[in-house]
Amino acid sequence: MIPFFLNDRIIIGDNMNIIDIIDKKRIGNNLSKEEIQFVVDNYLNDFISDCQMSALLMAICINGMNEEETINLTNCMLNSGDTIDLSKINEIKIDKHSTGGIGDKTTLIIAPLVAACGVKVAKMSGRGLGYTGGTIDKLESIPNFNVNIENNDFIKQVNDLGVCICYAKKTLVPADKKIYALRDVTGTVNSIPLIASSIMSKKLASGCDKIVIDLKVGNGAFMKNLDDARILANLMIKIGENNNKEVICVLSNMNQPLGNTIGNSLEVKEAIETLLGKGPKDLTELSIILATHMVALGKNIDIESANKLVKEKLNDMSAYKKFLEFVKIQNGDLNKCKITAKGIQVLSCKEGYINKIDSETLGEISMRLGAGRNNIYDSIDYSAGIIMNKKIGDYVKKNELLATLYTNKDIDNIILDVINCYEIDNESKELEPLIYEVIK
Repeated sequence: MIPFFLNDRIIIGDNMNIIDIIDKKRIGNNLSKEEIQFVVDNYLNDFISDCQMSALLMAICINGMNEEETINLTNCMLNSGDTIDLSKINEIKIDKHSTGGIGDKTTLIIAPLVAACGVKVAKMSGRGLGYTGGTIDKLESIPNFNVNIENNDFIKQVNDLGVCICYAKKTLVPADKKIYALRDVTGTVNSIPLIASSIMSKKLASGCDKIVIDLKVGNGAFMKNLDDARILANLMIKIGENNNKEVICVLSNMNQPLGNTIGNSLEVKEAIETLLGKGPKDLTELSIILATHMVALGKNIDIESANKLVKEKLNDMSAYKKFLEFVKIQNGDLNKCKITAKGIQVLSCKEGYINKIDSETLGEISMRLGAGRNNIYDSIDYSAGIIMNKKIGDYVKKNELLATLYTNKDIDNIILDVINCYEIDNESKELEPLIYEVIK
């Protein structure tokens, strides 16, 4: 069969067949690099149907992929579109990624903090889908904040200010965008090889030299247990090594929301409070740990020296001042940030210690309040969300305030749904660690 060209890429015709490839993975065999390239190219260009791709994705979910297959899938998706050349940015460029957590606003804190330490932070982020939220949504809750920045301006801002966060261009990793949209509606999101290749193809396309990944573990995360999280972390590190990128994974606790707020404007406000030294302990601690690893990588210094520098720049307000500069240069107006939604108080029905919080359900509730999207076309109410007045380990009295909900919607049974997220007992259980481990 003579190959033909499409978008300057060779597409193999009858030499390969998607049905044969589906069958091969269905019975648990490994796919070759050529077969993976065939699937990615032909699905991206609409020669493979959604139903055929769904069948292959389900076969991958059931039977997995080995390390070589996952690396090949990552590289095929990486090369499906443009990549960013950041060679004109002076010094080492650092990126940070979170696998998605409830109330996770660390990027808003870490990016200016690391830049204040003299390390270049060049980050391209996305909008949230579902209940985990997205960094771009949080930034867009700041009136007039510009997330659409051209590459030359992006590079100039990182060189001049030390930090830029913008919306990832549609031309970056288009195969991943199309495949992820299908995974999201076919129950094939929670596959370690598919998660690893999706994350790493985007990070590699963004052009940074080194990457720190905050890998969430718990009931509010993709990774529900430590064993799976370790497998995912080591796989992403291997993919980085294969592409000459240093990757560090920090496994962090997502068995309760991070900080005290869920929702875009509320999280921006809490991030600012943290930069002012008034943030909640867990959010502050995780931000310092992640920033420390980024600074150690960026300056090629030991962890102790990096940690000392990070704390110094947080305490002397350098990080807060950098945040203000960052918002201003991207046209944001913090003076116009307002919470316009009405507040609804949720009171405890019993007395005792809070020993468990259903983070995933709280995230879904915040989406119902208007803080998240069911699909990419939904609009967000930036002022909607939840303030958590009590967290795991706290003692709560009957009729004491558990949480405050903010919404412009009328939603039935919402208070009862929130109450059911909290497990309250007479005896307090030992608190889980915030950081499980760091994998390099």
